[in-house]
Amino acid sequence: MSRPEAPEPLPHPVVDNHCHLDIARGDEAALPVEEALAAAAAVGVTRIVQIGCDLGGARWAVEAAATYDALVAGVALHPNEAPRLPSLDDAMAEIEALASAHDKVRAVGETGLDHFRTAEEGRAVQVESFRRHIDLAKRLDKTLVIHDRDAHDDVLAVLDSEGAPERWVMHCFSGDAAFARRCLDRGAYLSFAGTVTFKNAEPLREALAVTPRDRVLVETDAPYLTPMPHRGRTNASYLVPLTMRLMASVRGDDLGELCAAVDANTEAAFGGAWG
Repeated sequence: MSRPEAPEPLPHPVVDNHCHLDIARGDEAALPVEEALAAAAAVGVTRIVQIGCDLGGARWAVEAAATYDALVAGVALHPNEAPRLPSLDDAMAEIEALASAHDKVRAVGETGLDHFRTAEEGRAVQVESFRRHIDLAKRLDKTLVIHDRDAHDDVLAVLDSEGAPERWVMHCFSGDAAFARRCLDRGAYLSFAGTVTFKNAEPLREALAVTPRDRVLVETDAPYLTPMPHRGRTNASYLVPLTMRLMASVRGDDLGELCAAVDANTEAAFGGAWG
């Protein structure tokens, strides 16, 4: 199947703050990095945060960020990865080394909790992994990127217990307006993915509407979570304009002004400019 056509370019650049350029979807190979970056830049998505969420992906993310000006990296053990590891201690030691390896490693993430794919017996390990990632983000002054699937209350309970770092992002925000306020009260940036365009996502759009402009981010989570009208096909950073246009419409914002805010917010959330 061919990839979705490119949308109309944005009037101001934005950053895709959560992408997996190294991951293929089904039997469709991942785009070569140079091609993916060029396609994104052509529509105004000029920078990307590449997220590695297992040891192999974290190594790849660090190397890619060191190679390409448009990229910075996040490294972590995904919450569904943590219970499968033979040694959490050994894996966390490598994540810490990778997080310290290059100044373009800006984030510790994605970490967090997932009550959808991990059964009850694996959740204690998830919590322990999450706690260690929070500590690492604080010690290294990195941005914490949180994965939260069906675990809203427990995520905030762990954050409250450990104390959130200075900068933290709720990746692919999935809550309603009330949960958005609880996160915002604790200092979060809320990142919205293609899910906000889905027909059944009215609570998510209500959360977007109550998020202050200086706390809004946009992402793909590519190759997943492709925005409408291409839901179910392979996502990529060049499709961010579809999500941004819906976001501006929901909020009643001028598109160019919202893009400029999202661009500035992403720099603030991930520790300053790059590229």
